[in-house]
Amino acid sequence: MFVHNHPYPPFLFQGATKCIVGTLPPPRFTTKELRPGDVDFCYGSRDGQLWPILDRIFGLGLEFETTEKAIAQRKDFLLQRKIAICDIVAMAIRERVDASDLGMEQIQLRNLMQYLEAYPTIQTLLFTGGNSKNGPEYFFRRQAKQHGIRLKQLSDTVPRIYAFLHPKTGKQIKTVSLTAPSGAANRAIGSMADYKALKAKNPAFTTLDYRVRQYAAFF
Repeated sequence: MFVHNHPYPPFLFQGATKCIVGTLPPPRFTTKELRPGDVDFCYGSRDGQLWPILDRIFGLGLEFETTEKAIAQRKDFLLQRKIAICDIVAMAIRERVDASDLGMEQIQLRNLMQYLEAYPTIQTLLFTGGNSKNGPEYFFRRQAKQHGIRLKQLSDTVPRIYAFLHPKTGKQIKTVSLTAPSGAANRAIGSMADYKALKAKNPAFTTLDYRVRQYAAFF
């Protein structure tokens, strides 16, 4: 049994207008057994694609190394673009030590509604995955239901977009279900009609290119 604690506190600050919401980084980030190319920060896995995507979109020139400079680059970008990060899972138990969302048990969640009340300038939640079991949107919907919140669908095409009114602040907040920036989502992307169409036009088009096009519209 492995106790998978989230190694990073939420990266939240007054004035943030968007918030990235995921689940947990790979277990090695909890045990601090990082690999070459990992960055000791949110979404810092060398296997993840969030930072490579943002690096492509904004031309950031990021370092992908286990250095303080790499961490500072990412924090500076988030502050400049007013983007917060608050993964929704605080802790989970695993029988098998891996990064699978489905492998999480006895899950403890962060109170995202409370954070949205404390940081009322946040207008958009960017889920790093859809509404599949144990994904960030799945857990958020569970919390929303507990607060009597109903999400109104604004777009049924990928990425799906919803909106809701916060029960305390009364402000409308939009949610965007981005295609997950993980290698595990590549198969799902490969089956999408719009990806197939783009690939047919340009055989060099990749799943990373697909995500860059998608994410650019919301970051």
